[in-house]
Amino acid sequence: MRIAVFWPNWIGDAVMATPAVRALAERFPAAHRIGVLRPYIAGVLEGSGWMHELVFLDTRGPWSHRWPTVAARLRQLDVALAILFQNSFRSALVAWMGRCQRRVGYARYGRSFLLTDVLDPVRDAAGKLRPSPVILAYNRLAQTVGCNEISLRMELFTTPRDEAAADAVWHQAGFTAQHEVICLNPGAAFGSAKYWPVEQFAALARQFVHQRGSKVLVLCGPGERELARRITLLAGASGVYSLADHALSLGLTKACVRRADLLITTDSGPRHFAAAFDRPVLTLFGPTHIPWTETFYPKAVHLQKGVDCGPCQRRVCPFDHRCMKLLTPAEVLSAAEELLARFPKTSHTAPLRAS
Repeated sequence: MRIAVFWPNWIGDAVMATPAVRALAERFPAAHRIGVLRPYIAGVLEGSGWMHELVFLDTRGPWSHRWPTVAARLRQLDVALAILFQNSFRSALVAWMGRCQRRVGYARYGRSFLLTDVLDPVRDAAGKLRPSPVILAYNRLAQTVGCNEISLRMELFTTPRDEAAADAVWHQAGFTAQHEVICLNPGAAFGSAKYWPVEQFAALARQFVHQRGSKVLVLCGPGERELARRITLLAGASGVYSLADHALSLGLTKACVRRADLLITTDSGPRHFAAAFDRPVLTLFGPTHIPWTETFYPKAVHLQKGVDCGPCQRRVCPFDHRCMKLLTPAEVLSAAEELLARFPKTSHTAPLRAS
């Protein structure tokens, strides 16, 4: 039996799909599982062993990644079951053209006729989509094909290569096993509306160093190097270090979060790395509805200011960005210290599996 898993396109959503995918692997242990996904999502899954084969689907990539080629590959594989975590019309079309025998997904974007098993998303009395946890929606898909008692525990893995890269960062930054290390994740692929001001991140980093003797590691993606450099520069403290000048990868970010005492982050994908490695996480919310990405993780704290214009779900703020600017470094530090007191780090026992 062959199962095609159409992974979500966002990094955080891919992490939130891991409980459902783990359940699929347990429900169909003998199945050949094919991951259909954007190329950058592969780094999220690396080391897990859940997928036996990856097929990249990318509308802007080479022809081998375009939907006609992917559909042809699925036809060759004779897929018995396709689980569509993606809600796009294109994903359903690829599964249909790929002749996947059973196609399970949500009724979104006029694609119901392409599915064999159609689930209705959560809507309000007026028929509009109601903000509700994506992690539960993903679990419903797995339950539809026979998975029972699916947990909410997200799970990721690192590889020896990832850990070696993190070791190099720790060595170059002068971090030791005795240091309290706080990871800051200031970026957000969704858009600038999710950003917390650079000056406030820098002030927070400086306070951690001066008030607690912490070490601070500023994470970044390839397009966020300058952002990380600015925070480090403005912090003006020797205990603040960034990944800006390192070879970046999702594996490195995962390994850094895995060994940190706490992650403080915007509402972006790496936020969920902390929960997947059982690390405390403090998330700074601005324009987004918290219920969409609620994972019920007990070591998580959400900070969000109630403003008259939000949550607006906009990628770019058309006004004064008050939802993020009103969050002060002092408030964030206080919430962080409470989390650290409640969940002190005892050991690094998060999963490690070779790729």
